Amino acid sequence: MHVRRLELVNFRSYAEVAVDFEPGGSVLVGPNGMGKTNLVEALGYVATLGSRRVATDAPLVRAGAAAAVIRCAIVHDGRELLVELEIVPGKANRARLNRSAVRRPRDVVGALRLVMFAPEDLELVRGDPAERRRYLDDLLVARQPRYAGVRADYERVVKQRNALLRTAYLARKVGNREGDLSTLDVWDAHLARHGAELLAGRLELVTALAPHVTKAYDAVAAGRGAAGIAYRSDLGDSLPTDRSALQASLTAALAAARQSEVERGVTLVGPHRDDLSLTLGPLPAKGYASHGESWSFALALRLAAYDLLRADGIEPVLVLDDVFAELDAGRRDRLADLVGGASQLLVTCAVPDDVPAALRGARYDVREGEVIRVQ
Repeated sequence: MHVRRLELVNFRSYAEVAVDFEPGGSVLVGPNGMGKTNLVEALGYVATLGSRRVATDAPLVRAGAAAAVIRCAIVHDGRELLVELEIVPGKANRARLNRSAVRRPRDVVGALRLVMFAPEDLELVRGDPAERRRYLDDLLVARQPRYAGVRADYERVVKQRNALLRTAYLARKVGNREGDLSTLDVWDAHLARHGAELLAGRLELVTALAPHVTKAYDAVAAGRGAAGIAYRSDLGDSLPTDRSALQASLTAALAAARQSEVERGVTLVGPHRDDLSLTLGPLPAKGYASHGESWSFALALRLAAYDLLRADGIEPVLVLDDVFAELDAGRRDRLADLVGGASQLLVTCAVPDDVPAALRGARYDVREGEVIRVQ
């Protein structure tokens, strides 16, 4: 799989730009703030329908514009697929496949498989559990696009359930009256059903991913320590992947937490509160790993995702966004050895010499809203 062409209209800093790519390595070079990351962010949006840099779509639309458009031509097994996304803040986004409208934007998920590593990925190791949950869910959807619907349904249920609990909480605290919780049992059933499906997918994913993480960390860190991952849930640490059993466990946990949830006005049970545990040897990586070890672990998580997707039979596009400037010489060389054989590798950098010579393929200069191929 590779991206043949990317076109942007009113996306971030670009009024209009088109870039043609080829298989193999491509390096996007330019000073900071010129829009290199905006280009690969657009590709990430095509793959996941979201940006890791912002929580909402509004900042993706160029100032003064009503909407942004991303067009991406993707080649796989000799066939080309055109994905078009229109981002309209405050309204429903629209999507087209090969110029035909699709019912929901999430129907285009899976057209582009992409793994991106960027400096903010350090938060996978050092940040909050939400960063690690997003990592798992994005990878889950990349492997099995149907989970985009499962994820959306679960998030909708949590949002509605929280709104019900919050309304009842405020009625009691502010209005000195009991709130209406008559529909809470219905939302419990929805949360248990969708939550069990999402949780089972995550558990299966972590089992498949774990050996790839260990292998990737060993390669990046040159054998200095053993990395491991494990799924952590309030339901327990040794959970089955059977959907019915998980649904029953969630139903029981919701019943046990009912009083606490009513008192606090928020949902306290479900996969939205789980975490991915990262360990180096016997110790948790968060709080114990050095800066270099944290970088190695973050790299290992992305490389493991890449290897797992490739093992599924479709090699994803690999993006390294301004990564090499953050790595020491040893890690640069080891990373170059690991990714040099990618079917398509896109690298962004401010200084060309930061990129190992083995990865320097086609070069594009990025300046003031323009992208020019120079070699």
